[in-house]
Amino acid sequence: MASLTVEDFTTSEPSVDPYSSGRARRRRIHWGRGVVLVLGFAYFVVPLYAALDFALQNIQGGFSFSPLTQIAGQPGFGSAIWLSTELAVVTMALTMALMVPTTIYVHLRMPRFRRFMEVITVLPIVIPPIVLVIGVLQASPLWLKSTPYLLALVYVVLAMPFAYRSLDAGLGALDLKTLVEASRSLGASWIATIWRVLVPNLRTALVSASVLTLALVFGEFTVASLDNWTTLPVWIANSSTNNPHVATAVAMIALLATALVLTVIVSLDRSQSRRSRRS
Repeated sequence: MASLTVEDFTTSEPSVDPYSSGRARRRRIHWGRGVVLVLGFAYFVVPLYAALDFALQNIQGGFSFSPLTQIAGQPGFGSAIWLSTELAVVTMALTMALMVPTTIYVHLRMPRFRRFMEVITVLPIVIPPIVLVIGVLQASPLWLKSTPYLLALVYVVLAMPFAYRSLDAGLGALDLKTLVEASRSLGASWIATIWRVLVPNLRTALVSASVLTLALVFGEFTVASLDNWTTLPVWIANSSTNNPHVATAVAMIALLATALVLTVIVSLDRSQSRRSRRS
């Protein structure tokens, strides 16, 4: 009589890999992400390709670089570029000078006021720019209306929501009270504490705020148009009726140059942060 073992009474079940279902689920998730990325890429790239294709067309409909060679000779192009660059530098300097101390003070001395600050900084997005600029023009003195720096003051208000949220996120990631108390206990003044202690730790937040401010200034049209100043977006809009191919080419170059500058700034910031971590 054959001997019976425990294995004879147990039903054998096929072995199931516990990781197979997880791998299949990950594949489905990755396919979904890939579809979303492809659709998002097409949503942004297809209009840019269409605009570039239109800009590099000649009268016969063929491909030509003549619109690019005609840009430098267009009247008012150089002054528009210079004015937009000057406004961008002034706006970034004023925004950082106002928002950095304000955000630090709110985090240190008035933490309950942060929700109110979030509501206040949203107002420039809620209020239409045309309403804002009409009110500013009515209340501004004549000597300020005759200078382009009135645009910089309005741009500071428009950039406030983006700058505040970038700085607020950067300060929220720091042990702010410990850093300030340590710096003050060593005899540093408030200006030295902000400049030597907090600003280096807020480098990423400052870069993000500067990038958003730069993009806002180079893309704003309504305020500059109503204030009768020819910035780069206003020049592009005015030139589109006379030579649409050149205007579209300038718009594409400005877009690519802005994206290149932003990429360089972000890359430099990442490289510096990696070096600081290695050291």
